[in-house]
Amino acid sequence: MSDDDLVFKALADPVRRALLDALHEQDGRTQSELEEVVREHWEMTRFGVAKHLRLLEEADLVVTHKQGRSKLHFLNAVPIRAIHDRWIDKYTAARASALLDLKRALEEDRP
Repeated sequence: MSDDDLVFKALADPVRRALLDALHEQDGRTQSELEEVVREHWEMTRFGVAKHLRLLEEADLVVTHKQGRSKLHFLNAVPIRAIHDRWIDKYTAARASALLDLKRALEEDRP
């Protein structure tokens, strides 16, 4: 499986996207901290969260670092940027930006 395929597969799941969002908000979280984030929205075991984190690591979207007895997780946005540069920026950056601006404006006008 290619690197892009691994990234797309990782991003296809809402739990994994939530984990990436949590790491974007605060990098260097432990698995226990990330489990709390997941359990706010889904019922999931520690093993289930570990499985999602492992898939994110395989896609190189999450890197880990041991600090004492803790294993800290960090977001690596480089693979996402590479996909952006290949699939979005080159073909449709101006149109995609305009559509995102329109989407945000419409969402802000909702009651």
